[in-house]
Amino acid sequence: MSNSPTDTQLIELAHTVLTTEADALNRLRDDLGDEFAQAARVIFESNGHCIVSGIGKSGHVGRKIAATLSSTGTPSFFIHPTEASHGDLGMIRSDCCVLAISHSGETREMRDLIVHCNSQNIPIIAITHGRNSFLAKHAKIIVPLIDAPEACPNGLAPTTSTTMTLALGDALAVTVMHLRGFSREDFGARHPGGRLGLQLQKVSDYLVENTDTVPAARADAPGREVIQIITEGRQGCIAVIADNGNFVGMITDGDLRRAMGQDFFEQTAKDMMTSDPVTAAPNQRMSELIEIMVSRRITNLCVVEDQKPVGMVHLKDLMQKGYF
Repeated sequence: MSNSPTDTQLIELAHTVLTTEADALNRLRDDLGDEFAQAARVIFESNGHCIVSGIGKSGHVGRKIAATLSSTGTPSFFIHPTEASHGDLGMIRSDCCVLAISHSGETREMRDLIVHCNSQNIPIIAITHGRNSFLAKHAKIIVPLIDAPEACPNGLAPTTSTTMTLALGDALAVTVMHLRGFSREDFGARHPGGRLGLQLQKVSDYLVENTDTVPAARADAPGREVIQIITEGRQGCIAVIADNGNFVGMITDGDLRRAMGQDFFEQTAKDMMTSDPVTAAPNQRMSELIEIMVSRRITNLCVVEDQKPVGMVHLKDLMQKGYF
């Protein structure tokens, strides 16, 4: 135990790993050439899926690249090279392109897939260090990995090489995403789950799952009726509407308390309401609405469409449902 490394030594080792990989990424960036742009265009112009394949650590990275491509507008999936040789080649249609990942380019398990793609004129994009390898010789485009040391102290475990591959995959996905004009709305449509998906929703999507009737009082409703409506509504606020149903204001619990006095029951909803409250529109993104509510310390918002109140949004409900 006396030879056990100190915390400082462990941190220094971590620094070395990160520095080694960061240096490689910087060199990879500087070495990037026209073949990268060609690869992005092949993926963009393919009518079918972008199929990603690799084995070992390259396979793990490939699965992530396929997932990133899919979530950014390029339908994609991963095929294991061995499974491809046992029937999964049937998943590769003639209108697809293949992103094949192999550091050496000589991975035996990928040969059947490579030969099949060549026989069907299916373009292969190779991410490889082996420029003269079997994969490179049969690929339409080579996106080369630079010669860089692995961050592993023994120089063996795939570390720097997998980091470079993953970064290239991200770069391809984002570049193709740009070619597609892929928007935040498109991204949100593919991410309905989790906090990210919730914040990318539109207010109209939120209202689909929150169908409570908007409690409302006419502008000339007396104070006693206002109390009854706000109590029965159980939302801490009500909309105030004109005779034609148009939204004209809003009454919160705070407005109600401020209106309390000797002449309270002589007041109408119009007297108590905030006549120009902040409102939301159905086509607003939830992240924008949340930013407004937080920055302006608003706990309740009325959603208005065509001058009619169509929903209520409550900060407490947003917190309970995971929007924060």
